[in-house]
Amino acid sequence: MTIKLHCFGESGHSYKAALALELGPLDWKPVFIDFFNGASRSDEFRSDLNVMGEAPVLIDGDVHLTQSGVIQSYLTEKTGKFGGETPEEAREVLRWILWDNHKLSSVAGMTRFLMNFIPPEKRPEEVIKFSQGRLKAAYKVLDAHLTSRDWIVGRCVTNADLTCCGYLFYDEPFGFSRIDWPAIDGWLKRIEALDGWAHPYDLMTRAFPADNPW
Repeated sequence: MTIKLHCFGESGHSYKAALALELGPLDWKPVFIDFFNGASRSDEFRSDLNVMGEAPVLIDGDVHLTQSGVIQSYLTEKTGKFGGETPEEAREVLRWILWDNHKLSSVAGMTRFLMNFIPPEKRPEEVIKFSQGRLKAAYKVLDAHLTSRDWIVGRCVTNADLTCCGYLFYDEPFGFSRIDWPAIDGWLKRIEALDGWAHPYDLMTRAFPADNPW
């Protein structure tokens, strides 16, 4: 049975799930959410897919999951991959997933949204500046951790890597440049070299055109 991932290309959290599915590899297909036109905030979406009004949503037969970290954990159960090789590594993977969702992805997602997907005259510059400062602190943590290792946890790629990279492959500006963070850049290159890796816009339908009207 083909797994369905309700998602949209601009969503870094959706990308985390899509990348885990693709690297699995598992039989799956993306189902586009017209997020920017309010689809995820509709009564139908909230009642049928996700009461929280968020992406991604994974449906695998009778299994219906939301939140990227939960989806990644479920896919690890199915494939035996990306969860760490020992109980200690599994806990460390979870630690990085929680860190990423609080310190990196949540801030990167908001900052990227404010800088790219609303009209310029509505962009709160002080909020953007503050958020970029928080992101810089997160980049420092991640770059330092990766200075002496290939992967965030253990000897191979895990969900820790797949969650922390979620927003870092996007080209839209949000205060991140790979050239400024050599250890992160090397790590992203290793992820790009994985069999099955693909850019988020190659895995999922994007809502905005490549020549974003803003």
